[in-house]
Amino acid sequence: MTVAEDANPRAYAENARYQKSWYWYDWANSAFVTTTQTVLFGPFITAIAKSAACPGIADDADCTKNVHFLGIPVAAGSVSSFTTTVATIISFVVLIAIGPIADRSPRPARLLGIFAFTGAVPACLLFFVTGANWLLGVVLMVLATSLLGGSLVVYNSILCRIAAPDDRDRVSSRGWAWGYLGGGLLLAINLGLLQAADHLGITKGLAARISLLSAGLWWAAFTLIPVIGMWRLRGTPIGDAAKATLTSSWNQLVDTARDLKHYPHTRMFLLAYLFFNDGIQTVINSASIYGSEQLKFSQVQLFELILMVQFVAFGGALLFGRFAARYGAYRTVLWSLVAWIVIVALAYPLPAGSFLPFVALGVGIGIVLGGSQALSRSLFSQLIPPKREAEYFSFYQAMERGTSWFGTLTFGVVYQLTHSYRNAIVALIIFFVLGGWLLRKVDVRQGILDAGNQVPHVV
Repeated sequence: MTVAEDANPRAYAENARYQKSWYWYDWANSAFVTTTQTVLFGPFITAIAKSAACPGIADDADCTKNVHFLGIPVAAGSVSSFTTTVATIISFVVLIAIGPIADRSPRPARLLGIFAFTGAVPACLLFFVTGANWLLGVVLMVLATSLLGGSLVVYNSILCRIAAPDDRDRVSSRGWAWGYLGGGLLLAINLGLLQAADHLGITKGLAARISLLSAGLWWAAFTLIPVIGMWRLRGTPIGDAAKATLTSSWNQLVDTARDLKHYPHTRMFLLAYLFFNDGIQTVINSASIYGSEQLKFSQVQLFELILMVQFVAFGGALLFGRFAARYGAYRTVLWSLVAWIVIVALAYPLPAGSFLPFVALGVGIGIVLGGSQALSRSLFSQLIPPKREAEYFSFYQAMERGTSWFGTLTFGVVYQLTHSYRNAIVALIIFFVLGGWLLRKVDVRQGILDAGNQVPHVV
């Protein structure tokens, strides 16, 4: 099945058999996203950086000293945020070159596997980050995050090949829901390991490192299912594969950037997504730091909270898929941004130790989290021209989960200046406000027509 055939109903009907295999990659990578990116890495690398900046300090003690990278002072509490920022800058350079290669790949599942398996290696090697070696942790996380982004460029572009326009909201939502279920399952296992650490005769630190290792192994192992299951899914003709070089990709990237001027609503959606997704990603990535450093919750409490969010998000993604079927993905995403503003505003005044109110906010995050991300993906898939899905998704992925940098840079700088995570978290509201304002300027129906795609019955 070639890309040239993807636009007809018969091709969609035949490729629909790959949808179940496609869901499994959300299951596979979400374990790394949840256990490593969302829960463990922030507090883990912060503790390592504090150990380097303030030797001998207790794990829960405040440390306002800096670590240094190439002579540049960095607050120990900002290392996690700046790590994500650096990962995004590197990813942006790399990921936008991947799209043309992915579009020309005769076997997209093979390319998906290359990125995923390679990314799982540094994810596993985080196990060996100990003592004050915060820089090794930063390097490994940057590599794993960048390679995850590469795999998601390929993964998201496949959505356009296996689901017809009227089916994409449903398929995308189910993929996200499946991911939350897989991520939640491993998180539950790792929570049990942390709680049983003393009984097993190991330290909490070792239990955390084993959890990091498990996330990398899970990512690699379950990637086998979509790679094998979608192996026969075809991309472009084999003859075009020879053109898929890095040089030609950069040349194609320039053409794609120029081509965006012909799709003003696609361009406006990308700009809106840049802001509101940065806000979502920064809230997700910073929630564990905010909970541990500002509200003084234990690592076990944070695990329990994120675990609850995972399973709530499973239902939330499916619920938002139904909302989209009735009201349209565009309106549903706009509603979700209003909810994000309310959630972040309510997080600011929470007093330290108030776990139940924090749990209530977690429920709210879980409800809107999966829906806002899944529907953004399916909505964007309608706004991009046929046969160039991966090219456009490479732009999209540069702003996707774990690679936001405006938000994390803002969070890190505000903390650096004020030494308050409360100020850092509330500053993120501006990203949802700007994103929602820009999104309201998008005429989705016209954008779909401009891209040459079929308009779904409900937009």
